[in-house]
Amino acid sequence: MSSAAHGVAKVSPMANGQRGKQQHANERPSYFQMPLHYPRYAKADYETMPEWKLNCLLKEYGLPVSGDLDYKRKFAMGAFLWPSH
Repeated sequence: MSSAAHGVAKVSPMANGQRGKQQHANERPSYFQMPLHYPRYAKADYETMPEWKLNCLLKEYGLPVSGDLDYKRKFAMGAFLWPSH
């Protein structure tokens, strides 16, 4: 299956404004996978979400996966929940 079928778009560094920069000899090209959909979890979901699932979610969006479970939950809620109106 293609990456689009999985809901992920791949962007190469060249397409991300890196055309004029030379790559160092020991670096490999990297790709950032931008998910096509915003997570649809409620605050209660994040408060009970297991750590492995938080790790996967944060990693999928290119966010840090370090810290304890409480920190990860607060970080995910801050990153993905809209403030109350």
